[in-house]
Order: sequence, then C-alpha cells, then structure tokens
Amino acid sequence: MASGFFALLDDIATLMDDVAVMSKVAAKKTAGILGDDLAVNAEKASGFASSRELPVLWAITKGSLLNKIIILPIAFLLSAFSPLAIIIILVLGGLYLAYEGAEKIYEFFFPHHHDKIEITDETFTEEEILALEKTKIKSAIVTDFILSVEIVIIALGAVIEQDLMSQIAVVSIIALLATVGVYGIVALIVRMDELGLKLIAMSTKEKSFTKSFGNILVLALPKVIKTLSVIGTIALILVAGGIFAHNIEFLHHFAPQFPDILKEFAFGLIFGFLTLGIVTLIKKVIKK
Repeated sequence: MASGFFALLDDIATLMDDVAVMSKVAAKKTAGILGDDLAVNAEKASGFASSRELPVLWAITKGSLLNKIIILPIAFLLSAFSPLAIIIILVLGGLYLAYEGAEKIYEFFFPHHHDKIEITDETFTEEEILALEKTKIKSAIVTDFILSVEIVIIALGAVIEQDLMSQIAVVSIIALLATVGVYGIVALIVRMDELGLKLIAMSTKEKSFTKSFGNILVLALPKVIKTLSVIGTIALILVAGGIFAHNIEFLHHFAPQFPDILKEFAFGLIFGFLTLGIVTLIKKVIKK
C-alpha cells in the first residue's frame, strides 16, 4: 500500500513537471499578444480621475476573469470533440490579429483625429462619470474577450497533441497568469504618474534624486504606453504570421530558405492588409 502511495506521488510529480515544461512552451507562444494586451488595457484604464483608476481596473480585471471562465470550458470541449475547430478558430483569430496590426500601421501613416476625453469632476457630473466609466469598462471587457480567446486557443494549440488533463492544466495556468500578470502590470503603469507626483511633493529640495525620479515617472507614462503600443503592433503581426505559417500547409513549406521570423512577419502583413482592405470596402458599401 505504501509503495502504491509513493508511486502515485511520483506520477503526480512527473505530471507537474510535464505541465511546467508545457506551460513554458505555451507561454512563449502567447507572449506576443500580451504586449498589445498591456497597451490596450493601460490606455483604457487611464484618463480617469486618480481615485477612479484602480476601481475601474479592478472592474475590468473581474470581467477578464469571467471571460476566461466562459472561454475555457468551450475550448476544452472543442479540443475533445472537434480538434479541427481549434485550427479554424486559430486561423480566424490570426486574421483578426493581422487586421488589427495592419489597422494600427495604417493609422500611424494616415492618422485620424480622435478626441480624448479626460473624465474628471470638473468636466462631468457624478452620474455622467459613472456612465462613462461603465461604457469604457464594457469596451475594455469586450476587447479582453477577443484577446482572451486568442490566448486560450494559441495556448491550447501548443498542447493540442497532449492528453485532455494536461491541456486543462496548462491552458488554465496560462489563462490565469495572463490575467494576473497583464492587469497587475497595467495597475503599476497607470499609477506611475501618481507615484511620480507624490515623490515630487515629498521632495524638500529643488534638485534632489526624489524629485528628479518623480519627474521621470510623470513624463515616462505616455512614452511607456506608446512604446508598448509599438511593440504590441509588431507582436500582433508576428503572432498572426506564426499562426498562418504553422496551420496553413502551403505557407508552412513556403520559401524554406528564408528565416521563419521574416516569413511570419511578411505573412502577417500581407493577410493583415488584405483583411483591412476587405473590411474597409464592406464598411463603405454599408454606409452607401
């Protein structure tokens, strides 16, 4: 009996080791989306009064966790009964990511004016602030749902050949880490300027390390968000291209003499701008 118990413990330990290794592989494959996820959510959680940033972010985080709870069982059922559906969803999701990346590149070269609303007590009533918060929270949760689907499906695609229990363990870990990691970092980012202002207020000297560091934090926030946006755009194109390269047979064997990263970036750009063109044309037709 004792030997059977220790054998069971050994099996559990082996399984956990396997899950840890597979989780690292899946994390690398999903990491590309997280840069964009960070930028998007940092932008959506900013622009509020200082006292409202963390409550808004917490509301979005709870929505993100609910998204994962909805998505995970559906993904596991598809994996168990219709593995082909995972590939189809991956490719469709790749088209969305490529489209989003292409749209950001297009927006960079041909920018459109967007009015940025600063939600403060001076510009809106309390009722209006709460209504605007709910609108932004809902928008952020919808965006998170789309990105969460991609994170879950990409992680699942990385372990699709493993047994169902391993898939559940690995993908659940990735989903939880993605939520906690992304929104934890977003919380630090959106509070950078507030911390900087506090350091400046604490400083008693005109030229001190505390005041200089506080100024750096205040000035760095918009630059950090912009940098994350650029990195996220490149990551979107690469992730999308990787999905196409690994799941479309023709592309998988196309131009083997070129480095994979260049091919994947090219695939992402091509499919992204093709999708952007089609979507733009459809929008114009609908408007007419």
